[in-house]
Amino acid sequence: MITNIAITSVFVKDVDASKAFYLDVLGFVENADITLADGSYRWCTVSHPSQPELAVHLTVPGPPHSPEMVAAINRALDEGGMHGLGLNVDDCRKTYDDLRAKGVEFIQEPEERPYGVEAVARDNSGNWMVLVEHKAFSPADFG
Repeated sequence: MITNIAITSVFVKDVDASKAFYLDVLGFVENADITLADGSYRWCTVSHPSQPELAVHLTVPGPPHSPEMVAAINRALDEGGMHGLGLNVDDCRKTYDDLRAKGVEFIQEPEERPYGVEAVARDNSGNWMVLVEHKAFSPADFG
């Protein structure tokens, strides 16, 4: 029986730079950072301090993906078109201001939505990060 989601992977351009971004800019904490002795694989995970059971695996595109898939992922990263994480926030406008002051690129300023206030940023590899300050809603709110 599946009991929860334990890990999600985010493709990044550089694990060290992305780890620093997630720790220093977003306030995540390190879970693990292990490289095989032969250097062929790195397992680096971070998590939000309030959600340590959900690890975010930061990984560069590579095997077992085909070279064509790796190239496509890298193109998507370069274009800033990869989806990353959805992040809950207490105050979307304040979080927007705080992250902008830290140099985070936003592609959508905070906007009212039927489900709350939403802003969209990019991490340092170009992955989208959707920030949502939730509010109660019903299906009728989308009409």
